[in-house]
Amino acid sequence: MVNRREWLRISAATGAALALDPRVLSAFQRQDIMTRAIPSTGEHIPVIGLGGANTFSAAARSGDIERLTEVLRTMVDNGATVLDTAPGYGASEEVSGQIAQDLGVDDRIFWATKLNVAGRGGGGADPAAARAQLERSFERLQTPVIDLIQVHNLGDPPVQLGLLQEYKAQGRVRYIGITTTNGGRYPDLSEVMRDYPLDFIGIDYAIDNRAAEDMIFPLAQELGIAVMVYLPFGRNRLWSRVEGKDVPEWAADFGATTWAQFFLKFAIAHPAVTVVTPGTSNAEHMLDNVTAQTGRIPNEDEIARMVDAVDQLPPPPPRRRGGF
Repeated sequence: MVNRREWLRISAATGAALALDPRVLSAFQRQDIMTRAIPSTGEHIPVIGLGGANTFSAAARSGDIERLTEVLRTMVDNGATVLDTAPGYGASEEVSGQIAQDLGVDDRIFWATKLNVAGRGGGGADPAAARAQLERSFERLQTPVIDLIQVHNLGDPPVQLGLLQEYKAQGRVRYIGITTTNGGRYPDLSEVMRDYPLDFIGIDYAIDNRAAEDMIFPLAQELGIAVMVYLPFGRNRLWSRVEGKDVPEWAADFGATTWAQFFLKFAIAHPAVTVVTPGTSNAEHMLDNVTAQTGRIPNEDEIARMVDAVDQLPPPPPRRRGGF
């Protein structure tokens, strides 16, 4: 059994995502990629995507275009399609759109972004400002149709979801939704899910953060709403908990040979989950992540064993202010 560092070292020896030995790449590509259906239409999308926040947005702000180009190239070359970004992620939208154009892969990406001009203090969203933000997203992503736009952080649903419904009716947006990564607002999210015709929700979920299983996931299944998972590595606290520890050998039975694959396979194992979007600005990590959508999903007994293994790990150190 190899850990993440060893797996990446072995991959890098053959060029990883950038220049894999053709035999290695062929073997990888022969594996079936797991997909899930978007309930509102039945359209299938791969279960692992890319999140444009955190390290990705930081690299975009720094102008490290070459690095992010290899991340996007790795993503699409290995069967992932969903790229989730937002105007609030700095240069993430604009850089992603330009790289996709330069690579000629814009039509191979399921573009997902967000809308929110509502005030932090709970103030209402100005419709004109919301419309302007939407138009900027179309310009930055350089596409006439955006696959998915979600209202970010439950911001003023009546105004902002109403506007997204208008754009969807015009055919400019294919799917609409709403997001929160605040467990205290799950009741508010549930209310919006019941009151609006949503295609998607975006929510936090990780092997050590399973609260969404109790209220949100069953409701999403009941209402036929797709679920996009954010923060599958637990705002990075999972990495501190497994530092220096090997992935359990039994995880190889369902194809997890690194901790990233272990955590991602847990997230996609829940039947309510449609796609998981871990963020990264590293092409080798992107390859590691997308490998989790090959092989099989852990069964019920294996999931219980996974949870038990993580629950027995030492707790994460106290979070510093401003940390992810």
